[in-house]
Amino acid sequence: MRNVSSVFWYALSICAVLVVWGAIAPEHLQTVSSKVTTYISEAFGWYYLLIIMILLAFCIFLIFSRFGRIKLGKESDKPDFSLPTWFAMLFSAGMGMGLVFWTTAEPISHAFKSPPGAEAGSNEAIKQSLQYSFFHWGIHAWAVYGVVALVLAYFKFRKGLPGLISATLIPIFGEKSMRGLPGKLIDTLAVFATVVGVASTLGFGSAQINGGLAYLFDLPSNFGMQLLILAISTVLFIFSAWSGIGKGIKYLSNINMGLGFALLLLLFIVGPTLYILNMFTTTLGSYIANFFDMSFRLSPLNEKGRTWIDNWTIFYWAWWISWAPFVGIFIARISKGRTIKEFMLGVLFVPALVCFIFFAVFGVSALNIEQNGIDAISNYSLETTTFGVLQHYPLGELMSLVTIVVIAIFFITSADSATFVLGMLSTKGSINPANSVKIVWGLAMSAMAAIIVYFGGTQGLQNMLIIAALPFSIVMLLMGGSFYKAAKKEFAKGTKRKERKKKKQEQDPELS
Repeated sequence: MRNVSSVFWYALSICAVLVVWGAIAPEHLQTVSSKVTTYISEAFGWYYLLIIMILLAFCIFLIFSRFGRIKLGKESDKPDFSLPTWFAMLFSAGMGMGLVFWTTAEPISHAFKSPPGAEAGSNEAIKQSLQYSFFHWGIHAWAVYGVVALVLAYFKFRKGLPGLISATLIPIFGEKSMRGLPGKLIDTLAVFATVVGVASTLGFGSAQINGGLAYLFDLPSNFGMQLLILAISTVLFIFSAWSGIGKGIKYLSNINMGLGFALLLLLFIVGPTLYILNMFTTTLGSYIANFFDMSFRLSPLNEKGRTWIDNWTIFYWAWWISWAPFVGIFIARISKGRTIKEFMLGVLFVPALVCFIFFAVFGVSALNIEQNGIDAISNYSLETTTFGVLQHYPLGELMSLVTIVVIAIFFITSADSATFVLGMLSTKGSINPANSVKIVWGLAMSAMAAIIVYFGGTQGLQNMLIIAALPFSIVMLLMGGSFYKAAKKEFAKGTKRKERKKKKQEQDPELS
């Protein structure tokens, strides 16, 4: 493979060590990584809450600042994708199939199993269940993705630098440092986070699809079936990656958003429509009213409350940060030609609103069943919760079949996007990495997922991803500072040019 950088071999070696560790001693990997993640949650919980709010404040600032007029590219560049396609691709890469399951499972957990601050099963717990689901999947998550994507797109398309995390830090540390070992280590961290995150998702996703098929068609739920699902999906996403970002990912994302909204609309119609509308309106108001309280809540004097925050909010914040290199690079690649204001408005608010709508429709439909004593949805496994909900509504079997298709396409687009991103990071930032590199990464991720799932090391792998989020959060802060420095310098140069032009016109009126 030509043009492959040393980052490829560094990251592949680290991932190989993890796979061997997870295969030989999965319990040891999980124990060690769990201790580290627990320590990070307890010792750095305050840090995660602050850094996410800093990133969100930075995004809001950019929307209303003079930097909002800057185009992510040359002044003559036009967006590569239409707005609907751009939103579909944003959503597919940013949330994917996890949203299909957590839209039912998370509200049910918050309401009936582990409420954030009320008695389980109470009206207050039910209300808070959606409020905190909105909080975890809302603009905080998209601010994390937005900062990384914006900075990468600015330096790649505006400044002509390689599409690498390290390249965005050149204004702070200098070109020599970022092209040397420090830069390679930063890019290796980004590759590692992407590989481990997507491998975990592939392993978990194959189990989810298998669980859905077993629930609907009584198919066996075992490693053999999961391996078959993983193999078929691997062939499909490699084929999609081969066809290029303008075809495979674009078409699949558009199809999936269409199917997803059709499923959403159908459940909205056959489900508790009025209850959904009332809960959505009330919860949206609660989310806005309690926004800052939730954003800075740590419960230092309430051990039970602090444990809940560590297990949910801190976990989510670390999870979004760990996924930021993968999702950020992909969003940057599809955002060329948009202004910073347009980019931030689109990335922050549109996907978050779509998440809120999905949670309202699916979550309230699930809550309604358990509230009325129809079925104990809280007793279902994560893999079968959504299917368990759908069976209690008209056309449940049809909706379950569409759900499996949506999950499968999300599965493919996530892996497809990841192979593209890994290809970029492994070929010195090329925006069109060789197909051979993408295929190698696709096979490597699937192999890692299969081995880890077989030996039961999935949780240990996810813990490693959370651990990687801590150092990358520092990189994200530096990226924001680097962008601000470069953009401020660009404005200063532009102002000087205008002043020189104005001065010449004053000296020679004929020029005007």
